[in-house]
Amino acid sequence: MPYPANYRYTKEHEWIDANGAVGITDYAQSSLGDIVYVDAPKVGASVTAGAAFGSVESVKAVSDLFSPVSGKVIAVNEELKTTPDKINENPHGTWIIKVELANPKELDGLLDAAAYEAFIAEETGH
Repeated sequence: MPYPANYRYTKEHEWIDANGAVGITDYAQSSLGDIVYVDAPKVGASVTAGAAFGSVESVKAVSDLFSPVSGKVIAVNEELKTTPDKINENPHGTWIIKVELANPKELDGLLDAAAYEAFIAEETGH
């Protein structure tokens, strides 16, 4: 699955789009397997770049979610409470939270699609 060129990525396998929507990458969801639960913060919560803001639970493991940016949560994808497997079906189209960025310049420190793909190749040896 190609990684959207208009997103920015973290080395913890999260993505963020220009509107502040945050999700996990195809690589992350395929590593986790079937996602059965998503723990996300409430609207109004603060998130910090590089810090955990929630978790995803799969049949294999629980994995922390790390915020790519600092800011305030302005929306939570409520659909994921009942259908967390949407992330497996469409990882780059299914956001978990939307963040109002405290410092848009933080996006400049994230990986673009090509750099993220190179990072995965290095990590997996492919």
